[in-house]
Amino acid sequence: MEIRIGVENSAREINFETNQSAAEIEKIVTESLESGVARFVDERERVFLVNAAKITFVEIGEESQRRIGFVA
Repeated sequence: MEIRIGVENSAREINFETNQSAAEIEKIVTESLESGVARFVDERERVFLVNAAKITFVEIGEESQRRIGFVA
């Protein structure tokens, strides 16, 4: 699943792929509004901690398919 997070006062977005489902990501974001910190884990087990008050948007993409060979 591809995740894109916008952060207030930052020109760059946080982009990563995760093995978590869209429902799990939604739950993390919703719960982070109460706790103040959103915790995400990417495919390589790296942890991203984001201040929930500074999140401007969270885009949850489709599951990515691994491409093999050349794409025209």
